[in-house]
Amino acid sequence: MLRDGVGVLLFTLTPALASDLPDGFVRLADIDPTIQQSMNYAGTNNFIGRVVKGYEAPVCIVTEKAAKALARVQAKLADDGLTLVMFDCYRPERAVKDFMDSIGAGGPPDPKWHPNVKRGDLQKRGYLARRSAHSRGSTVDIGLLRLEQAGISPEPACGAGHDMMVPFGTGYDCLDPASHTTNPKLSDEEKYNRKQLVEAMAAEGFRNYSKEWWHFTLNGEPFPKKAFDFPVTATD
Repeated sequence: MLRDGVGVLLFTLTPALASDLPDGFVRLADIDPTIQQSMNYAGTNNFIGRVVKGYEAPVCIVTEKAAKALARVQAKLADDGLTLVMFDCYRPERAVKDFMDSIGAGGPPDPKWHPNVKRGDLQKRGYLARRSAHSRGSTVDIGLLRLEQAGISPEPACGAGHDMMVPFGTGYDCLDPASHTTNPKLSDEEKYNRKQLVEAMAAEGFRNYSKEWWHFTLNGEPFPKKAFDFPVTATD
């Protein structure tokens, strides 16, 4: 607020920057830059096959409370030679609608993303929802990577892979019963890795969604009933 030459008060408005976030939200890298990010919905390696609406940058945005909890998980995992990798974090409501529109016309199973589920049945089977917990800012999709690469991991038969990810039995976003957290048709190593991820996240207040080993929501989240629709952007 300024005064002109005759003492009249003048109000100046500062335009909002595209990188501004609502109060209570942060970019995860500003809290813990050691956590890896592989944000598939900002690219084409996802079940839609294109950039999802609302993802303007491959950046993880979460509530500050969730970010600090993730940083605590990361610190403990480092002792085991592991790091978290983020596949999805805050998800705008427009992206959720984009998902639903993409399955509206139906279609057959997709061998890469949902090999045993028809496209039109993804919502009914619990893999997609019209209102996503991700839009509240404290739900994340996450995996584990080796800090020291011990060899290239093969691309998974279902879902998205990462060449340093520990074996989980499927890739990320494999919309299939094989991704159910306690699926019995897993090797001992895959069962152990899923259990390790669930326990590490639970220790810092995150609960797992039983149909997706990668999906976690923070208990006591700051916006339990509010969905957001601001775009996912970088700082520049």
